[in-house]
Amino acid sequence: MDLLTSAQMRAVERDAIDADTVTGLELMERAGRGVVDAVLAQWPELAQTSHHAVILCGPGNNGGDGFVVARLLKQRGWEVEVFLFGDADRLPADARKMHDLWVQIGEVSAMTPAAAGLGQRPALLVDAVFGTGLSRPIPRDCALSFQAVARRTDKAIIHMRVVAVDVPSGMDADSGAVLLPPCPGGDAEQVAQWQAEVQPYNLPCDLCVTFHRAKPAHYLSEVGENRPVIVDIGLPEGRAVADMLPLSKLSGDGRVRLICPATGAQGSNVAAWLKKTAYSHLRGGHKYDRGHALILGGGTGHGGAARLAARAALRVGAGLATLGVPHEALAENAAQLNAIMLREIGDATALAKTLEGDRLTALCIGPGLGVGQGREQDVRDLVAAALAASDLPQGKRRYVLDADALTAFRDDPETLFAMLHEACVLTPHEGEFARLFPDLAERNRHQDCSIPPMSKVEAVQRSAKRAGCTILLKGPATVIASPDGTVSIHAALYDRRADWLGTAGAGDVLAGMITGLMANGRAGGHIHQIVEVAAYLHIEAARSFGAGLIAEDLPEELPKVFRAIGL
Repeated sequence: MDLLTSAQMRAVERDAIDADTVTGLELMERAGRGVVDAVLAQWPELAQTSHHAVILCGPGNNGGDGFVVARLLKQRGWEVEVFLFGDADRLPADARKMHDLWVQIGEVSAMTPAAAGLGQRPALLVDAVFGTGLSRPIPRDCALSFQAVARRTDKAIIHMRVVAVDVPSGMDADSGAVLLPPCPGGDAEQVAQWQAEVQPYNLPCDLCVTFHRAKPAHYLSEVGENRPVIVDIGLPEGRAVADMLPLSKLSGDGRVRLICPATGAQGSNVAAWLKKTAYSHLRGGHKYDRGHALILGGGTGHGGAARLAARAALRVGAGLATLGVPHEALAENAAQLNAIMLREIGDATALAKTLEGDRLTALCIGPGLGVGQGREQDVRDLVAAALAASDLPQGKRRYVLDADALTAFRDDPETLFAMLHEACVLTPHEGEFARLFPDLAERNRHQDCSIPPMSKVEAVQRSAKRAGCTILLKGPATVIASPDGTVSIHAALYDRRADWLGTAGAGDVLAGMITGLMANGRAGGHIHQIVEVAAYLHIEAARSFGAGLIAEDLPEELPKVFRAIGL
């Protein structure tokens, strides 16, 4: 499923209106109706009788949607209070029309904390203040008005549901970041006061309702307790996404793809997707057709990470897996391996010799190699030797660089980038990403929280372009980007959360899964898609196992996942 940035969404709406396919008023009416329908579907008890609602409307078209919601709830017999931030005379034309329709049946009050907090706590609070077009922090009075409504209690405690229209006000629709006023300098007390002041600026919600397509922010962070509801407001597809405003100048086709094929009517058939992308060996073939994965391991007492990666590579579909370790670690690993083969690889020269043939189709370098054991130069030499043997008769040998293979180049990332090619995949977490791409790291993306920050999506796109290979930046919202601009988000959020995946070795298993899938020569050149598959299966294995998970459980859960999706 494609996600749309705020600029792309505006382009879709503009195209439809310019083509006389739909009017702005029709879109606004459908949006407001969609919000009401989503609310009643989420909480059916609210449809049984009338209730009290407070609608906070902003100065743009998001506010216009709020006026529609107010009118439709009023028509259902609800008690509705409406507060407007700004001047009605300065509303956009369509929003002003919806404002005028509302004032025929109800009042509009100025949005101030004092006014908004006078009434009793409602059953429903609708945040229609700022939507996808937000480019600055929401004003203080908007946030405090929200809090005045939300916090007020009466003798009877009323359970209040909060609904955000498009995105929670204060959130950048493209990056998922909360736009906050700049932090002033000063002592700890002043900073603490500032933090308390800006805390309400992102308006929390129980349900987020958006239109036509989800936006990147919805899957870069959780915008509520539930997955956002996407309302069809009758927009035609119009121009291809590729012809619209791209995510950034580096974007290949302008698309941001959401990897979640098991959910929603727009989802792909998971089994068919996997068969096409990486499991062509299910139609038969020799084990070498499925590929031979080599995983490099560290010295004595440090082989666990590489063994996890090797086990994952074999389980996920590689025909063969070999663990290459120094001489002193052979006995330790031999005692723990059966289906995984073992080879002595003690230095770069031995690795180069091992790679002289063409049967080793994919390598995993990094888990447990031992940078912290004074082997940084040894690791750099191993990476260089591995990448120098990239050429195979059938194309490029494929590589996954993780953990120590990335950390070893923290002081000289350009040397690493010069050796990489399009058949390589880097799998950093935020700390490793920051060492390789300090200017694109999270701490620098959010230096000035008063302006829309560079999104995680664009940061990973830029890093993939710079490194010349596919990059998977790990996290609850994992972002995958390739040098041609292709970008995907894999969100382990909402109903797909797997908090227990935060356990030692889980990242090593993911690296091994990518390696095992890439080892398959029949999978063609779809490196990006294969990485998407691995990210998806990684989370599915964790969710299938459940709480109590440790990294060793992930590869062993894969057969159950495969059966569940029809493989």
